[in-house]
Amino acid sequence: MKYINTFREGERIAEVYLVKSKKRAETKAGKPYDNVVLQDKTGTIEAKIWDVGSAGIEEFDALDYVYVGGDVSIFMEKPQLTIRRAKVCQPGEYDPTDYLPVSEHDIEQMYTELLGFVDSVHDIHYHAVLEGFFKNPEIKKAFCFHSAAKSVHHGFVGGLLEHSLSVTRNCDFFAKNYPILNRDLLVTAAMLHDIGKIKELSRFPENDYTDAGQLLGHIVIGAEWVGEVIRTIADFPVSKANQLKHCILAHHGEMEFGSPKKPALVEALALSFADNVDAKMETWKETMSTVAENDYGWQGFNRFLDTNIRRTES
Repeated sequence: MKYINTFREGERIAEVYLVKSKKRAETKAGKPYDNVVLQDKTGTIEAKIWDVGSAGIEEFDALDYVYVGGDVSIFMEKPQLTIRRAKVCQPGEYDPTDYLPVSEHDIEQMYTELLGFVDSVHDIHYHAVLEGFFKNPEIKKAFCFHSAAKSVHHGFVGGLLEHSLSVTRNCDFFAKNYPILNRDLLVTAAMLHDIGKIKELSRFPENDYTDAGQLLGHIVIGAEWVGEVIRTIADFPVSKANQLKHCILAHHGEMEFGSPKKPALVEALALSFADNVDAKMETWKETMSTVAENDYGWQGFNRFLDTNIRRTES
């Protein structure tokens, strides 16, 4: 398998890839061409079909697995593929695990650890909310398979679970270090802070925004969903419900980053820090994963980290 992250300028490619998207466009001269995004488990690459309908290029659609022949060039400092041949593959002619990025950690082990945090919450109301989500087989299936983002960080199968568990670990540490924090509230909010991403993003291989994701976003979706589960629990205190939903609504920390409310509770503040730390550490890790270990050169401006970055010299 020739993986996308190994593509180099001037290479000729002949391999099967998953078509993430395909859109028709026109050149300035009015000639049609196709914009295609190909995917494997290492990433994506933009590709072009300049001779639409030419011999050797079969018709194919998004989410097809396609045998592609083409040449790698560099455009706007990024690899791009010019497709010269294309043929739709049939099941059995490819291994789907080559095309979906997956967490490097064992998914079942991570979920078992998450359930351990559920059991560690002693408040009966918060514990009931967590069981309503994480003891539900259908939610477990979706939670374990979903990514935490379309891009930026944890954009792989198991990413939502990996990120949520890491944020929960951070919050557990905060609760031990800062006694002013209500641990049960904080840990509950940590596990549920991104639950709305199950409905914000479609399943792999699409991993794209749903209508609800575009119109509402995962923060609002998550707060509403938690509210729905709370309403199934008898005698759930309104104050606890509001505090938990506030933590979810404020977990991005600032309105400019998508939170409809700024943290007004210390637990909401701690959650926003824990979430931000994990997202940025993972972004750094993923960025450096494509850089040689002995490469200490500056890697350029990273939009999410808002700075130019490089590897630490040993």
